[in-house]
Amino acid sequence: METGLFIHGIIIGIALAAPVGPIAFVCIQRSLAHGHLHGITSGLGIATADAFYAAVTAFGLALISDFLLTRQWFFRLFGGLALIAVGLRIVFTAPPEVTTDPEKESYLADYTTMLAFTLANPLTILFFTIIIPSFGVVISGSTWVTPAIFVVGVFIGEMGWWIFLCGTLGSMRSYLTRERLHLINRLAGLVITAFGVVLIATLIVTR
Repeated sequence: METGLFIHGIIIGIALAAPVGPIAFVCIQRSLAHGHLHGITSGLGIATADAFYAAVTAFGLALISDFLLTRQWFFRLFGGLALIAVGLRIVFTAPPEVTTDPEKESYLADYTTMLAFTLANPLTILFFTIIIPSFGVVISGSTWVTPAIFVVGVFIGEMGWWIFLCGTLGSMRSYLTRERLHLINRLAGLVITAFGVVLIATLIVTR
């Protein structure tokens, strides 16, 4: 039963990470601009935040879930503004020289920014609330071991996806010229900015 729960966690983690959304675009851009390790470190931040929300759901912390969901407008506003800021920064910042040498960028900044962006979306709790029953997953028991196994599975599934995606994209850097990278940066930045605008627009419409 616990093995099945772990496997279900891996599958759900991949299902959560695979859709290409605004956060994924940031990881893609970092992988292409700075190398696969920066993209993977960014993915680690995402996986950490999603594992936290998986734990909130799996451990049945209804009080925390209600607190986050009732204040989702604040988190969505923060997330939208942050995405716009990141997107515009990418658009108007000249790309670095394309080399095979490691970039002297901060891995800690990669991790913490993506952790903050992902935590700014408490609606992830709804994803777990809906998807867990649809997979036929039953998290029960009086100890913390069973839900912890599920959360670890979610984390491993997500990290497996980010290592595959960012590792593949990072290996393409040697084929990129500065001009092509600048074009990719602009397109990625515009997409990220658009996601932020849409997030804030939907917040205004639904209020």
